[in-house]
Amino acid sequence: MAMPLSDPHRIDSAAVLGWYDRHARDLPWRVAPADRQRGVRPDPYRVWLSEVMLQQTTVAAVRKYFLRFTDLWPEVADLAAAPLDAVLREWAGLGYYARARNLHACAQAVVREHGGAFPTSSAELQRLPGIGAYTGAAIAAICFDEQIAVLDGNLDRVLARYYALDVPVREAKEDLRAALQASVPERAGDFAQAMMDLGATICAPRVASCLVCPLQPDCAAARAGEALLYPVKPEKTERPVRRGHAFVMTDAAGDVYLQSRPHKGLLAGMTEVPNSDWGVEPDGPAFPLDADWRHRGQVVHVFTHFRLELEVWSARVDGAMLDGGWWSEPAALKGEALPTLFRKVLARAGLD
Repeated sequence: MAMPLSDPHRIDSAAVLGWYDRHARDLPWRVAPADRQRGVRPDPYRVWLSEVMLQQTTVAAVRKYFLRFTDLWPEVADLAAAPLDAVLREWAGLGYYARARNLHACAQAVVREHGGAFPTSSAELQRLPGIGAYTGAAIAAICFDEQIAVLDGNLDRVLARYYALDVPVREAKEDLRAALQASVPERAGDFAQAMMDLGATICAPRVASCLVCPLQPDCAAARAGEALLYPVKPEKTERPVRRGHAFVMTDAAGDVYLQSRPHKGLLAGMTEVPNSDWGVEPDGPAFPLDADWRHRGQVVHVFTHFRLELEVWSARVDGAMLDGGWWSEPAALKGEALPTLFRKVLARAGLD
């Protein structure tokens, strides 16, 4: 059986670094290559925070969250000392909320176990909560120049094109990692960020600007004029659909009844309106209490592993009949730790 990479030739790291020195993106968590050459060291706290935020999210979406977090909590010790509820509230809208809980736990572990200083190797970093192989490699390379391959989704695409990989990336991940590892130079941090920038700007998902790419001379897909044929797509599997009901209750003053989700499971610890179980087969609404309920339509939200369809109901209720949650003024809803799903629900009910 042929190996997925028939010719895993090295990347010309000098060409990549030369391109990066001229074209590096200006990002709030990044030390520019010229400053790095002058001895300015990246802040591991800021690099770690950005890498966690950027998982499954774009730079454009992350920028304002990053600036807000570093304004509220400039150092890892500040984040460690913050209440988890405050961290979840500021995270609301970024999605994948387990990241926020792990972020808080990791900050506390760095302070408690390492005196507020991040470990310097990928292996040590991966012992911290929420830091996996990719994030550990990214921090170790960018902050400490550990010569380790940093392979993310953008790099998967770049390498799939560079090697004209004829199978889906997931079938050759370790081969790609080994090929990238063999190309990592002493300027490991700048190389990692250069490759990320190539994937974000030059070798993008729908546009491959091969003529200005430093990898072009040795890129198999570019030579064949077929860059956009790669990476090979895996067979699609349909997401299962779950269905349920959400209940938006307001009192005589117009305040909205909210509650916290359980501390384990999907969207753990976040804020919600009361809602039913999410099942495969739709059941009729089991209203929380007797009221004049109005059907306000449906919201659809796509999670990683399933599609959720919620029917939204609203009613004016007697606030004294509810406990276990709290009442939030409409003007205060923006400050609640509401994930995107429940902001959609409130919008469908005419709030938020």
